[in-house]
Amino acid sequence: MKTSPAGRIFIQKFEGLRLIAYKDIANIWTIGYGHTKGVEEGQVIDLVQAEEFFTSDLLPGEEAITATKNYLLQFEFDALSSFIFNIGVNRFKKSTLFRYLYSKDYLKAADELPKWNKARVKGELRPVSGLTRRRSAERNLFLRGIYD
Repeated sequence: MKTSPAGRIFIQKFEGLRLIAYKDIANIWTIGYGHTKGVEEGQVIDLVQAEEFFTSDLLPGEEAITATKNYLLQFEFDALSSFIFNIGVNRFKKSTLFRYLYSKDYLKAADELPKWNKARVKGELRPVSGLTRRRSAERNLFLRGIYD
């Protein structure tokens, strides 16, 4: 399974598009739609490269979801793809959400999403309003197929 076109737009809406490298809230060099691997200060890309990075960055999450061997509806897959795109595959695989998903307890898995609303800012883990909104939207998408 792959992230749908609607799912890609959902993620891109939360990531935003920046064609010039910048430091994100966690002080990590970022470019495009949340791409961080190998990004350097002063780096500039075009829309084509941003889309290529985005497609490449989605792949590990898509593979991790598929590896759970769950039968998922497209909107459930898209919600998880968004979540993993943001937190990374390793953190996903170590999460309680992953354990609930693996045991097919989808409601409990969805209820774990809002707990992932924090980022390390100046050395301190703090709730971030943008992550709170994103997790709420991912939960709504996972449970109801609402792509708002």
